Amino acid sequence: MGSLGLKYLLDSVVLIDHFNGIEAATAFIAEHGSQCAISVITRAEVLVGFTGETEPLALELLNVFAALPVTAEVADLAAALRRTQRWKLPDALQAAIATHHGLTLVTRNTRDFSTGGTPDVLVPYRV
Repeated sequence: MGSLGLKYLLDSVVLIDHFNGIEAATAFIAEHGSQCAISVITRAEVLVGFTGETEPLALELLNVFAALPVTAEVADLAAALRRTQRWKLPDALQAAIATHHGLTLVTRNTRDFSTGGTPDVLVPYRV
């Protein structure tokens, strides 16, 4: 298990799916939420979709999860992953944070991430 007793790093799309009423995303969060963290990247990406009026709803859920930062070590790993995988910077940062903390990245983004690579990836549902 990763740092802080955590197992999973939730990718932005899982939380966005939850807020959009995708039952499979909500079910994953309900079942595994205590083992999940988010990155500061995910926090920012999710909050972009809310207005000042609706933002408290998002913050109520986001504040449940530890928000893992981008450190110098994470940034260096993200740069290496971006070079080798040709990922966009936010995806490389997500992968680096998951890898650095020994967490499984939970996503449905199979275009950029695949199981069996770096980081360890779980695709719990498809839309």
